[in-house]
Amino acid sequence: MLRPRIIPCLLISSGGLVKTRVFKAPQYVGDPINAVKIFNEKQVDELIVLDIDASITGAEPDYGLIAKLAKECRMPLCYGGGINNVDQAFQIMESGVEKVAIGAAAVTNTQLLSEISLGAGRQSVVAVLDVRKRKKNFSDGYEICTHNATRLHKGNPIEVAANLQQAGVGEIVINSVDRDGERCGYDLELARQICDKVQVPATFLGGAGSLDHIIDLFNVCGTVGAAAGSLFVFKGKYRAVLLSYPSIVKRDDIFQIVQRS
Repeated sequence: MLRPRIIPCLLISSGGLVKTRVFKAPQYVGDPINAVKIFNEKQVDELIVLDIDASITGAEPDYGLIAKLAKECRMPLCYGGGINNVDQAFQIMESGVEKVAIGAAAVTNTQLLSEISLGAGRQSVVAVLDVRKRKKNFSDGYEICTHNATRLHKGNPIEVAANLQQAGVGEIVINSVDRDGERCGYDLELARQICDKVQVPATFLGGAGSLDHIIDLFNVCGTVGAAAGSLFVFKGKYRAVLLSYPSIVKRDDIFQIVQRS
C-alpha cells in the first residue's frame, strides 16, 4: 500500500550541490556525495537529484557522478538532467538508479517516454513539469516552461500531465517555478487540480518551508510525494547550510495527523 513520501530534492550544477531561488542565482551548498551520505543516515524515503545544467548546455548526463551517487545511495534514487534518448536512460539505470526523470524532453517528445517505459517499465519513468503562473495575467492559470524557466511551451499543465500519463510515465513531478526556494508553502490549488486529473503517483516540489506545509499538501492530495530543497538544506532565516530531515518518529506523527484530518 502506498503512503505519502517526503523527498529531498538535490540540484547539481558544475558537479556541485546548489540551491536556487525562483530558478535563479544557484548558491553552492556542498558536495552531492556527502549529501547522499548524510541522507542515508537520516533514512530518507527516497531522493531526487536533478542536473540543472545539462539541458541548457546540451551536455550528456554525467555518468561518472551518477554511478558514484547510485553506489552511495541506500534509498530509492531518481535522477534527471540531459536525458534525450533511450540509451542514455538505460545507461543511467544500469548504474543502479531506480528512476529516470525526464524534463524538457517530456514536453517535446512523449514518444521517448513511451519507449523508456516499454523497455524498463513505467515505474522507472518520471516526467518533470516546471510550471508557473502566467506572467501576463495571474488569474489565467498556469504555463509550462523548460530549460530553467527560459523557454515557454504551449498547453495547459493539467492536460499535459494527463497526456504524459497516457504516454506511459509512472510518476509525475510538478515543480512550481514561482515558489522555488521561497518557503511560502506548496501551490495547493495546482496540486489539487493535478491530483484530480491523474492516477499515477504525483510528487510536488517548490515552496515547502516547514513540515506544516507538507501536512497541508498531504491533507489536500492524500498519497503523494512532498519534495523539497530549501527545507532540507537550509536552517533559519539567514539560510545557513544544514542538511536535515524529519526523524522516523516525526514522519509517523505527520502521517497520523493526516489520517485524522
